[in-house]
Amino acid sequence: MKKWVNWVLGAALVAVIIAPPVIRYRNLYSHHKRLREVAAGKMYRAGQLTADGMEDAIRRLGIKTVLNVQDEYPDPAMEKSFWDRSLSSEKAMCQKLGVRYEHLAPSVEPADAVIAKYLKLMDDPTAYPVLLHCRAGLHRTGVLTAVYRLEYDGWSHRAAAAELRGHGFGDKECTAANDYVRDFVLNYRPRRSGERAAAER
Repeated sequence: MKKWVNWVLGAALVAVIIAPPVIRYRNLYSHHKRLREVAAGKMYRAGQLTADGMEDAIRRLGIKTVLNVQDEYPDPAMEKSFWDRSLSSEKAMCQKLGVRYEHLAPSVEPADAVIAKYLKLMDDPTAYPVLLHCRAGLHRTGVLTAVYRLEYDGWSHRAAAAELRGHGFGDKECTAANDYVRDFVLNYRPRRSGERAAAER
């Protein structure tokens, strides 16, 4: 009997010590799921935020355009928060806050078509700041961030791929054998600055 009591007390103690920081972490994580700055005042990236997290990011960062690249969810139903699982439309929230809402489907459309639509949006100075997100904020978001680095920041393919790996795509997956990496990063050739300037007019 004493062993059982000690086990229960030990488990309760562990729960009291470990549970609060774990719950706090999960709350913060879901609120700002992998929210990162790509270019200050221009571009930010994330995973699927909660409704409260999305509204907070839009207000705090002055977001003017939300670009969702989840082909399976053209208008995600966002949970309100970690504590409140009620759902609301991401598109409707953006409309309510006066934010432009765009959707791209990298897994469905050919890479060239997705990149052309992406560049058309990113060439528009009135779109900034843009919040780009997918479900996890790693793969689709990562490769389109790499296109941004190649096109607008003048990064090399090696540097863009290194950032892609470092932000969660992973060493094993970030190779030419991966369709996303090959089609969106390694095969992408940035436009010349004159072509970009013409597109921005």
